[in-house]
Amino acid sequence: MSVPALIAGCIEVILCTPCDKNGKINDAVLYAASISKISKIFKVGGAQAIAAMAFGTDTIPAVHKIFGPGNQYVTAAKQLVQNKVAIDMPAGPSEVLVIADDSCVPAFVASDLLAQAEHGPDSQVMLVCTSTKIANEVEKEIGKQMKDLPRKDIVAKSLKHSKFIILKNPNDAVALSNLYAPEHLILACKTSKNLLRQIVNAGSVFVGNYSPESAGDYASGTNHTLPTNGYAAMYSGVSLDSFYKKITFQQLTKTGLRSLAKTITTMAEAEGLQAHSNAVKKRISIK
Repeated sequence: MSVPALIAGCIEVILCTPCDKNGKINDAVLYAASISKISKIFKVGGAQAIAAMAFGTDTIPAVHKIFGPGNQYVTAAKQLVQNKVAIDMPAGPSEVLVIADDSCVPAFVASDLLAQAEHGPDSQVMLVCTSTKIANEVEKEIGKQMKDLPRKDIVAKSLKHSKFIILKNPNDAVALSNLYAPEHLILACKTSKNLLRQIVNAGSVFVGNYSPESAGDYASGTNHTLPTNGYAAMYSGVSLDSFYKKITFQQLTKTGLRSLAKTITTMAEAEGLQAHSNAVKKRISIK
C-alpha cells in the first residue's frame, strides 16, 4: 500500500497497525514501513484506527484518505466515515472464486481455497467447476492439506459458509462469477484466455494453473487491496491513481468564449439558471 503512495509523491503517509500484547509491532511491518518512508506509525488497529484517522485525536492526525483492507468491522467503519474522509473502497473480509475444469490440478485449487480461508472465519471461498469429479477431488485435497495448517481451526470455520457449485461449462461459470463479483478470481481451466473478455466484475484475475492468488498478495506487482462483498461490480482495486487528486484548469480568450457562448447560454437557460447565462452575455456584449 505504501509503495504507490511513495511513487505518487504523497507528502505524509501514516500507518496504523495493531501491536502484540507486549506493545511490539511485528519487525517485518516496521522494516516495510521504513523502506517505504512511512512518516509516522501508530499502535492501533481495527475500527478504532479508522475513527482516529478520520476525525483525528490528540496524537493521531486526521487524514485525507484511508487505504487498506480489514475485517468486517474495519470495512463498516470505513463506510461510515466516507462523509468525512475519502476511502479506497469496501475491502474485507477476504474472498476468492475459482473457476475450474478438467485441466485444473485439484491440489492447486485446494491450496488456493485454503489460502483465502485462513484469513479469518468470515472469509469466503467459492469453487465453480464443470464436474462432480473435480469437486470431489478438490474436497479430498482440502482435507489432506488443512491438517498441517497452523490456522486450521479458522479455516474450518471459513469453509462452513463456503460453496462448491457445479455448472455445465466455463462460460456459465463466468456468468455466475460476474454476478458474485469476487475480490479474487482464479481461472484454472484450459479456455482461460478465451474467457477474459467475458469478465466484467472482479477485483483481480489470476489466469492459469501457475497463477496463485498468493503471488498477487506478495510479489507479482498488482495491489492486493481489492473490493469485496460484491463491490467489484462498482469499484476498482487500489492503484497509483488512487493516491492522486486531480484539479482541472481552464482559461478562455474573448474569442474563445464567443465561440462557446451560444452553447453555454442555451443550456443554462434550459436549466432555468439565468445568472449563469448572464455571466457569459455580460462578457461578450463588451466590444
